[in-house]
Amino acid sequence: MTDRARTDVVVAAADSRADASRILWAQPAQRTRGPRPRHSLDDIAAAAITVADDEGLDAVTMQRVAERLGVAKMALYRYVSSRAELDAVILDRVLGEPEEIDGADWRALLTGWTTAIYSRVLPHSWSVELAQRPHTPGPRELTWFEAGLGAMSALPLRGSEKLDLLALLVGHVMSLVRQRTGTTAPEESLATGLAPILATHADDYPHTAAAFAETAHNSARDNALSFGIERVLDGISALVTERDASSLGT
Repeated sequence: MTDRARTDVVVAAADSRADASRILWAQPAQRTRGPRPRHSLDDIAAAAITVADDEGLDAVTMQRVAERLGVAKMALYRYVSSRAELDAVILDRVLGEPEEIDGADWRALLTGWTTAIYSRVLPHSWSVELAQRPHTPGPRELTWFEAGLGAMSALPLRGSEKLDLLALLVGHVMSLVRQRTGTTAPEESLATGLAPILATHADDYPHTAAAFAETAHNSARDNALSFGIERVLDGISALVTERDASSLGT
């Protein structure tokens, strides 16, 4: 790829994000005289989400969404001018507004925050791809940031460290959602695939065979979501304790 071509790609990506930002952060339009529009941006987003849930993200095209709504494709351009804008809107709608999270301390609040994101994203696993692309956060996504950062308001962490912590927690969630297939947990799916291999090669991989054998007989094992959250927060708790001790000169 030539330098000019690379520049064109970067500029196109920036323009796409700028377009998405405008529609996400636009002020509500004033009602004008004339016939009421047949559909709204929320209707279009809901139709696109349904298509993605039923057929996958690749199936979400302006034409397919228009068919779902029973309108001509060109009618959608009154609301969204590109697929990039549509992707931005449906990601923001999938995340929705954060629910009220109860917690006595920062650990409980962040655990609830992370679990809530997992619950929002899991039914729409395709949204992980949209979330992990470079994009401008919409108002709902930014509200999740605000809630997560608010849970850490009393912690002796720098702003960059707080953002890194949220990135770790969200990355854990997104990884698990990517791995999950139907209602089968990732570790169960992996165990099923490895079972016939370990049955004949257990002597070559004794630690792996023992771990999966223990997992199969331990119905009370921690699930990967809560285990990962707890270990990340353990690390933050140790850092907070270290900084508290340092500030007291001990």
